[in-house]
Amino acid sequence: MLALESVVRIVCIGGGPAGLFFSIVMKTARPGAAITVFERNRPNDTFGWGVVFSDQTLGNIAAADPITYERIVAEFVHWDDIDIHYRGRTIRAGGQGFAGIARKKLLQILQERARELGVDLRFETEATEADKAGADVAVIADGANSAIRRAHAQTFGTTLQHGRNRYIWLGTHQRFDAFTFAFERTEHGWFQVHAYQFDADTGTVIVECREETWRAAGLDAASVDESLAFCERLFAPYLGGHGLMSNARHLANPWIGFVLVDNARWYDGNRVLIGDAAHTAHFSIGSGTKLALEDAIGLARALDRNPERERAFAEYEAERRIEVLRLQNAARNSTEWFENVARYASLEPEQFAYSLLTRSQRLGHDNLRLRDRAYVDSLEAWLARSAGAERPVPPMFTPLRLRALELRNRVVVSPMAMYSCVDGTPNDFYLVHLGARAQGGAGLVFTEMTCVAPDARISPGCAGMYRAEHVAGWTRIVDFVHAYTDAKIALQLGHAGPKGSTQRGWEEPDEPLRDGNWPLLGPSPIAFGERNQIPRAMTRDDMDRVKAQFVRAAEMGAACGFDLLELHCAHGYLLSSFITPLTNQRTDAYGGTLENCLRYPLEVFAALRAVWPAHLPMSVRISATDWVPGGITPDDALVVARAFHDAGADLIDVSAGQTSRAARPVYGRMFQTPFSDAIRNELGIATMAVGNITDADMVNGIIASGRADLVALARPHLADPYFTLHAAAQLGYDEQRWPNPYLPGREQLLRTLRRTAALAEVTQ
Repeated sequence: MLALESVVRIVCIGGGPAGLFFSIVMKTARPGAAITVFERNRPNDTFGWGVVFSDQTLGNIAAADPITYERIVAEFVHWDDIDIHYRGRTIRAGGQGFAGIARKKLLQILQERARELGVDLRFETEATEADKAGADVAVIADGANSAIRRAHAQTFGTTLQHGRNRYIWLGTHQRFDAFTFAFERTEHGWFQVHAYQFDADTGTVIVECREETWRAAGLDAASVDESLAFCERLFAPYLGGHGLMSNARHLANPWIGFVLVDNARWYDGNRVLIGDAAHTAHFSIGSGTKLALEDAIGLARALDRNPERERAFAEYEAERRIEVLRLQNAARNSTEWFENVARYASLEPEQFAYSLLTRSQRLGHDNLRLRDRAYVDSLEAWLARSAGAERPVPPMFTPLRLRALELRNRVVVSPMAMYSCVDGTPNDFYLVHLGARAQGGAGLVFTEMTCVAPDARISPGCAGMYRAEHVAGWTRIVDFVHAYTDAKIALQLGHAGPKGSTQRGWEEPDEPLRDGNWPLLGPSPIAFGERNQIPRAMTRDDMDRVKAQFVRAAEMGAACGFDLLELHCAHGYLLSSFITPLTNQRTDAYGGTLENCLRYPLEVFAALRAVWPAHLPMSVRISATDWVPGGITPDDALVVARAFHDAGADLIDVSAGQTSRAARPVYGRMFQTPFSDAIRNELGIATMAVGNITDADMVNGIIASGRADLVALARPHLADPYFTLHAAAQLGYDEQRWPNPYLPGREQLLRTLRRTAALAEVTQ
């Protein structure tokens, strides 16, 4: 490996913010290094107009090079507010704290600082192969369209994902006193503007729309001047009589599409990728320049503190990849929001604006309140009125009605397998487990997946609803919940199918029993894993028998007094295995097309709806994606959800995955909530969100934004059965009823919270 004490030759391909700032930070660390920056364009050539910085990015720049920081800050235009123009209304949210600078000015500052430090800047010059090969380190910073990365795409493991939108990046002399979003509907579809000030008399205006809208409006064949004229007419109310300007006249068509760049590996030999060459994140979260500058800092520091080049590259990638993945996940959510503006067109302006502000899932309800209490107070008042609450309350405490069922709040204890039954009978553990969580304040408590027959169980410890003892056991629990709490209780029915006869969750989950296995059923003879049994493909007689088992279980559930019935059609269990083509390879009427794959699950649902009391709601849990190529996609989930809704489902419980061992989920905060959002707002169907939702702030944000009607939490309720009561106390909501014997505990908690708040004020 190359010892970096001997590094004297560094070439940087690309003279944008990433390459220039890397050369600055590296040169301050290693003044003796010879650093050359090659840029094929002229010094002031740039496609963009303004650049946005957050306080965090500025802090990183200041720590890396205070002189560059001071020069950038001296040129900033600051703003604190965001204005959202929609349906003739303007909604303002303050406390945002952003700053803008002209991209040309930023490049001039970086170029000047690099020259002062002795960096060799070569504009209108392509680096030769000899330049790159002869360098100790070759920094590839030539942007999203990097020719070098493209030439070595297989080595770097490059993947490119094209977005659904087109956008045009423009300038104007209109002054914006807030970061401005504006939405206009045309006969061709929705257009939106992202606009902000970046110097004393110039602002950025980015106009964006769906690809099909762009084509329908004839903009695919429009010249630069025709595109400018179109945008000026459409967004005239926000331009104050000023025109629009383009610096992309060299392009045949100035409208471009966003490309998500990802690389499995960021370095090879002496080459290392930084900035957009390594990764991109959508401009709607203002992350491109941020990532570029922070990559530059990270790489320079790694090279400076490591004695070996490869070790330095590995450290740089390991450290930066975490932040990049976090921002790319947020950007993915933001991108999807702007690609689907029509999805939110039915929302009232108050909720539309909140949905926009929280689209990336990085900005929470509490953070918005810290930024602008008046804005959040007005939003909560509107939400409460819309939900029929008597006064403003935190969103999670708004009521909800499904048929005759009335829930006091939006918090749900998610179905969680406890694997603690004997022959399916719920015992004292379940009474305490479910009873405690009902006492904890949740509006709705779910049983675990309750299996409709002995051979329908996941494991020997799973709950059942197929014997008289089960009715007695569940009735005892339901009666306790109704007698001692304000919660309602739901029964989830399911059949394990190909995932049955496996070990308990704390043993080897999803793996077959060590002994005593029972035969399995499935739509096709496809095992869930290499060690699992191959299920027998169901015949029509099998289908009728299993459907009858579901009906019997539903009738038993009604006799127990459950308030809601859910059919489990997710996670690779029997009905889910019919829906996904990964496990359904039938050639009869129950396989092939998605419509055929849904046929049997819909038959079962219809049979349950026929016997379940008409005044009580039913829900269906689905996997909105398999996360496997060739499996169920989010678009398929819309079809699945609509089919169950049309059959009488009042609520879709939107989960994802767990249908295949080949799944590659994209994890993150609230990572399944976007699927709920799509189903709820595209189809107008009530949904329940699940998946890595961990605190009250997330619940409030999901409800306030209209991404779901209910929010289910699993692990947080295992850690804290009184999650909802504690959240109410922390939020100052005093209408959440505590069990009378526990009232002294409530008073103690409130005193503790008051002392903590007072101490925090003194400390500040």
